[in-house]
Amino acid sequence: MSNLCPLDFRYGRAEMKRVFDEDSRLLFQMQVEAALARAHAFLGNIPNEAAETISAIADLDHVKISRVKEIERDTKHDLMALVKAMTEASGDAGRYVHLGATSNDIVDTATALQIKSALGIIRADVDELILTLAKLAKRERDTLEVGRTHAQFAIPITFGFKIAGYLAEMLRHRERLEQVEKRAAVGKMAGAVGTGAALGAHFFQIQEKVMEDLGLGYEPAATQVVGRDRYTELICLLANIATSLDRYGTEVRNLQRSELSEAMEAFDVTKQVGSSTMAQKKNPITSENVCGLARIVRGFVIPTFESQVLWHERDLSNSSAERFVLPHVFVLLDDMLHKMIDVFSHLSVDRKRMIHNIEQAKGMIMAEPVMMALAAKGLGRQEAHELVREASMVAARDGLHLQDALLASPVRDILSDKEIWEAMDPAGYVGGAPEIVDRLVLEASRTLGINI
Repeated sequence: MSNLCPLDFRYGRAEMKRVFDEDSRLLFQMQVEAALARAHAFLGNIPNEAAETISAIADLDHVKISRVKEIERDTKHDLMALVKAMTEASGDAGRYVHLGATSNDIVDTATALQIKSALGIIRADVDELILTLAKLAKRERDTLEVGRTHAQFAIPITFGFKIAGYLAEMLRHRERLEQVEKRAAVGKMAGAVGTGAALGAHFFQIQEKVMEDLGLGYEPAATQVVGRDRYTELICLLANIATSLDRYGTEVRNLQRSELSEAMEAFDVTKQVGSSTMAQKKNPITSENVCGLARIVRGFVIPTFESQVLWHERDLSNSSAERFVLPHVFVLLDDMLHKMIDVFSHLSVDRKRMIHNIEQAKGMIMAEPVMMALAAKGLGRQEAHELVREASMVAARDGLHLQDALLASPVRDILSDKEIWEAMDPAGYVGGAPEIVDRLVLEASRTLGINI
């Protein structure tokens, strides 16, 4: 059978895929079953030897995937198939497999282990992107560029300042990832409706012991499942990060437009092909790919919200959706993060083109500093604004440089020629942009514990 899902043959890295593949899913579930047996033994509910046996067979050498599938064809229940296969492999100890548990005690707790592992990979990705952005911001700290609002020239910035904004955003995402794990990597061992009745008098101790063993938190008042608000928060955060990457990719795509040409993705001119017909093309394909994948990630947000609404103590409507949501979102985001790391690690920045574009503005981007210079002379802010606005309209109408229009306007009665020239210098009007870069690079250094 040929591959159907693009994750099988086009997108995603092996490390993240392994977290969610069939082997890992069964291994995580067996780890939970083994932890349950150990908790029972610790509390004297079952013999220690039985817990040791169950723990020893909780791997794919003793419990074959083929056998689990064979049993599932009869039971039509995937978790019960695993339980029966583990029971077979455990010999006399098999009578204690799954003792007091319900299916979602195992499934949700195993999912928590997957989430914990996957979040570890995402956090490492984010740290690598933070480092990459910090290095780029530092390198381009003083690179003069025109800022744009409404897709039009605004006032000067530095390219490093633009990247520092991305860096600040990713530092916030890093903090969010640290916070979400304690709420998302949570299991349960509380039975059919969350009361723990089948686990007996030691219910609370069993649940605490299992989760301590596995390094997880536990749901304090479960139904048959862990509260799905946890998954909603998690997926919304991952979609938030994906949208940030979408924003960065969109900016790279815009800056690579022919009429701007200020920054460009790396392109191997010796062999890379931009177009099958337009031989001259160098396309921002990686950034475009990231932007497209972000749409898919965001598409999983709505099913996640809908899976939060379950009947009574639980129905099964969430199960099939979640089998798609969690693996796809984690695999795609991991893929996207690595692609943006590659883009920013090898980004080509054309400083001369940035200056050229500033010059193309014919001084119009310096209207604000002239207005502020007038205000500093004691002119009312609104009156200063109107004087500069009138000169700007004349410059636009007649195709003049703003400086020439100002020198022929009433502004010259207030500011000297030298003061006008100084106010018109783009390099002198970037405000605290360089210091903002320094501060964000320092914060990144402290956060990562390295000197950038």
